[in-house]
Amino acid sequence: MDVSLLLRVAGVGMLVAVSCQVLSKTGKDEQALLLTLTGMVLVLIMLVGQIGELISAVRSVFGL
Repeated sequence: MDVSLLLRVAGVGMLVAVSCQVLSKTGKDEQALLLTLTGMVLVLIMLVGQIGELISAVRSVFGL
């Protein structure tokens, strides 16, 4: 696993957390929820390649 991927995920998480707090304090809870969901989807998209590599490694270990 690459360290830059970990830093990108952490950066997205921090940015989303701060933005959600600001939106919640201003009374825009719906936008905060949508921002949270968007952040989760963005992180999952970034991790798709790593998940594929994990599945192929498990397949090779078990000979599937």
